[in-house]
Amino acid sequence: MTILAAISYTPLVRIHLGPLAISPHGIFTAVGFILGARFLLSDTRKRNISDDLIYSVLTRAAIGALIGARVVYVVNNFSNYDSPVEWFKIWEGGISLLGGITGALLAATPLVRRAGHGFFELMDLAAPWLALGIAVGRIGDIVIADHLGEPTTLPFGFQCPDVVDVGRTVGSACPAGEVVHLTAAYDIVIAAVVSAVLIALRRVKLRRGERTLLFGILYGAGRLIFDFLREDVRRFGLTGSQWFAIVVILGCLVLLARRRQRDDLPMVVTADPTPAGAHELVEQ
Repeated sequence: MTILAAISYTPLVRIHLGPLAISPHGIFTAVGFILGARFLLSDTRKRNISDDLIYSVLTRAAIGALIGARVVYVVNNFSNYDSPVEWFKIWEGGISLLGGITGALLAATPLVRRAGHGFFELMDLAAPWLALGIAVGRIGDIVIADHLGEPTTLPFGFQCPDVVDVGRTVGSACPAGEVVHLTAAYDIVIAAVVSAVLIALRRVKLRRGERTLLFGILYGAGRLIFDFLREDVRRFGLTGSQWFAIVVILGCLVLLARRRQRDDLPMVVTADPTPAGAHELVEQ
């Protein structure tokens, strides 16, 4: 009986359309964003939250995500750049998912507050779809074989091509012919599980903000654990994403503990309210 020793395929790093070269990573990131936005719109419409507001919030979030993703990546890999001009060459690759999420939140939150809605009011609705969007976006990393990890003997490791040319034959550096951790696949599992948990909790009454904080704790814990298998720049033994995850986890735990002690916060559900229930949720 033949046992699968490794996952081997030819990465599709670029799709060439005449003079244009499009990365599947970007395609799936966009698909994940659009899919998550579609589900979010379905939820906000049930609560009579304006589509125009959500479109504006999503537009700002997309712009903020692009900026934040690049800024955090450049900071984490600062020594790899010879001049400030290279910081802006985003078409050459190099973005941070956690930086993108942070940038999106920083860009969109002021608009949400000016519209009279609380940060957690919308984020509790968005959290499961954000996790789903991450899972879909990571498929692009699988296609191009990006974010590869350390060598492994596990049967579901990725076998690096015999000719390693980053940007042409593979998405990130790896030892030619060796089997390594396909860490993007692990991230898909993490994000999918987090999304499933948050969707399951949509009918459970929780204090406002607790769903958002659970997303930060669960996804942050997953990244903290599995980034040990990832080949990346490390500082004091941890990657930049791991340090970021630690801050997020601790911050969310503190906020969650404080919210659990408060009796003035509304207990809400986020799934399929009746019209009357929707009005009640918005008023709360």
